[in-house]
Amino acid sequence: MAKTVLIIDDDPTQRRLLTGAVERAGFAVRTAPDGETGLSIATDRNAGADVVLLDLTMPGLSGLETLERLSEREPEMPVIMLTATSGIETIVSTMRAGAVDFIVKPANPERVLVSIRNALKLSSLSGEVQRLSRKARGGMTFDDMIASAPAMRQVMRLGERAAASDIPVLILGESGVGKEVIARCIQGASGRAGKPFISVNCGAIPENLVESILFGHEKGAFTGAVSRSPGKFAEADGGTLFLDEVGELPLDTQVKLLRALQEGEVDPVGARRPVKVDVRIISATNRDLALRVQEGAFREDLYYRLNVFPVEMPALRERLQDVPSLVQHFIDRFNASEGTKIFDAAPETLKLLSAFDWPGNVRQLENAVFRAVILCESDSLQPEDFPQILGHVDAVADLPVPVAADPAAPTSTGRGPVPVFDGQELRSLADVERDLIAFAMDHYAGHMSEISRRLGIGRSTLYRKVREYGLDEDDRQVG
Repeated sequence: MAKTVLIIDDDPTQRRLLTGAVERAGFAVRTAPDGETGLSIATDRNAGADVVLLDLTMPGLSGLETLERLSEREPEMPVIMLTATSGIETIVSTMRAGAVDFIVKPANPERVLVSIRNALKLSSLSGEVQRLSRKARGGMTFDDMIASAPAMRQVMRLGERAAASDIPVLILGESGVGKEVIARCIQGASGRAGKPFISVNCGAIPENLVESILFGHEKGAFTGAVSRSPGKFAEADGGTLFLDEVGELPLDTQVKLLRALQEGEVDPVGARRPVKVDVRIISATNRDLALRVQEGAFREDLYYRLNVFPVEMPALRERLQDVPSLVQHFIDRFNASEGTKIFDAAPETLKLLSAFDWPGNVRQLENAVFRAVILCESDSLQPEDFPQILGHVDAVADLPVPVAADPAAPTSTGRGPVPVFDGQELRSLADVERDLIAFAMDHYAGHMSEISRRLGIGRSTLYRKVREYGLDEDDRQVG
């Protein structure tokens, strides 16, 4: 997905020259002739910009005033100043106001592109650090998820509803699809945000230690219990306990888990009395729990207790439109953690990765990108950096370019153009309008702000027409 550069300059010649240079480098470009228009574009959540080139001297709202207002509204937006003077006072004032760089006119195209790339790297690094900080604080929200593909709409909608209460959630899906990510986002969007989030892989705990690890034990309760342990339930008190691979729990532990859910208390091994806990349970499994119940390996009463609000996570092969964004996300993460300086993935690389079926899902993609980042000898990931994937995908050059999954990039819908004739007769205006809105809702993945902008009608009018025509609003994302 190409990054967008916003050029704010009152000189149409400068705008044209900068646009040509930036577009040739593969960036998308938006332009504004003045500060007010530029502010409106930059602060548009659905179709804004990733970096701004801002002229210092403009009539009306000056470049410095525009920068100050933009820094207040979008403090994370990188801004590069364009100035005809290189005086130290001018440079200091723009940097103090929040600019990340300045370029003296006439701007050298290569200098502009280097500055843009550096600004985007800095922005990505800053964004990744903030995301990791939110994760550590238990404050991840659905805004942190890469989930714009149509297959993820239901997941996001159900996750947001689950966050509004303490209802037990069971997340279903293949291994590696990101079940813990949705669990963290449910916590971060709920009233328990900022409270403990304790994750337990039930399939990785030795059977003889499951009870002690989950519910705790007293000192001397068994051989090797040299000190008291509170257990995972007590550690999660006030927050969320995520039980991954819950279907692997032994039957005797399932009994105690059921009691903990019903009574809100746990019995540490060797303790004289139960301990009260306030814990929200989110569990996950890649197994068919209903089948496990039939086989006698999972308690039926516990199954119904956990399966109150199921959320099905699709496999990565069912949401390939998210691959470009996921790849960029992993590049940014590894740049932050490993100190690498990879900028993006080449278009042919995204074609390759979007043609693979990813049996290991998002986890496999993450590991593949990590390996490629280490192998990469340029600032963009190339197909040869993925030798294991390259061997499974033929004729990469003939593959379609992957569709970016964002509000402005339409998804594949299966709908054709809206017809205006019914046989030999013109269709009614209302029928054509209804089909056009339905087409747009699919075409722009349910992002209502983008749909209203493209159709040239207000959002309130759009919502009213959706209701009047009986279109399914549950299949859209509110944007």
